[in-house]
Amino acid sequence: MPKISSDTLWEQAAAEVHRREAEGGEEDGGETVSERTVFLMGSKAGGKTSILLRCLDRDEPSKPTLALEYTFGRRARGHNTPKDIAHLWELGGGTSLSDLVQIPITPVSIRSLSVILILDLSKPNALWGTMEKLLQATQAQLEKVSSQAQQAQKAKPGAKHHMPVRSAARVLPKDYPDRELISPFPVPLLIIGSKYDTFQEFDSDKRKVVSKTLRFVAHYYAASLIFTSIKTESLMSKTKSFFSHLAFGLDRGKSVSCDSTKPLIVPAGSDSFSQIGSPPTTDIDITSLHAKNPKDLWKKVYERVFPQENTSEQRELKDPAKDPQYSEPQIDAMRAQKDQELDQYKRDAAKSWKGVELET
Repeated sequence: MPKISSDTLWEQAAAEVHRREAEGGEEDGGETVSERTVFLMGSKAGGKTSILLRCLDRDEPSKPTLALEYTFGRRARGHNTPKDIAHLWELGGGTSLSDLVQIPITPVSIRSLSVILILDLSKPNALWGTMEKLLQATQAQLEKVSSQAQQAQKAKPGAKHHMPVRSAARVLPKDYPDRELISPFPVPLLIIGSKYDTFQEFDSDKRKVVSKTLRFVAHYYAASLIFTSIKTESLMSKTKSFFSHLAFGLDRGKSVSCDSTKPLIVPAGSDSFSQIGSPPTTDIDITSLHAKNPKDLWKKVYERVFPQENTSEQRELKDPAKDPQYSEPQIDAMRAQKDQELDQYKRDAAKSWKGVELET
């Protein structure tokens, strides 16, 4: 008599899915389909949507991101082969909606997640605050999800099949520059400085401060860094290579440029603290800044040159029902009718209460 498995059909199916995911994707006709997740965030009106559309080769006008939007990209490896899939999330509103990071960062997505932080170089007085708040919110969510997944796994010691859980600490090669001095971001991170066409018109000393500071931050987090402009095809081509590396695992190219007089192109692992040097100070006494650590020192120097604007932005969420990009004539007409009925009800109710007050 054949042995009957104690697993239900659902458990067997789930175990098969987990096995395929552990191998990097789902099988389709003998080929492995890779699925990755990329989360884009950054400065408000910093060009996130425009850059994303260009990286996806989509010739369409960009629209303001309402809150958090999802799209996807697909790429075939060759003729008659399955297409790899990239799940793409874009956070709008700058720092005002940072609590929405919990939606794209989940126990499932964390296993193939990358983050792209897009900073508006034309607004250096808001750059550090935006960068700091978004990275802190994202890192906190990554660590929370990783911890929850590991605890859930430990709670089932008798389970036959475990989903792989990504730790909230990247393992870097032993020969990674300054490996003992940096604090790697939990997942691969790409920092994009946008609107370089405007930034290059800045005073050379100010450009140097911004460039060296972002080089320090990128190296500190073991991240890649690139400056770009949607108006310059060569820069967008290099930006697309970095994006495709995260979204589809393609080669990101070997270009490197650390010259502050030119657009920066600094792949992770190609820089070092010795090459970056000390914070660019001319009339600032570093010893008077009372910094707690190197990162805090760079922050204080940067904020002396570019006093930061208040990043506690108000939630400027528009009503989606009134946004023209989401218009639906029939639904909008019904909504308008219901709004009128609600206003009439409020007026009638107010009159009734006034009558009660007079009788009283």
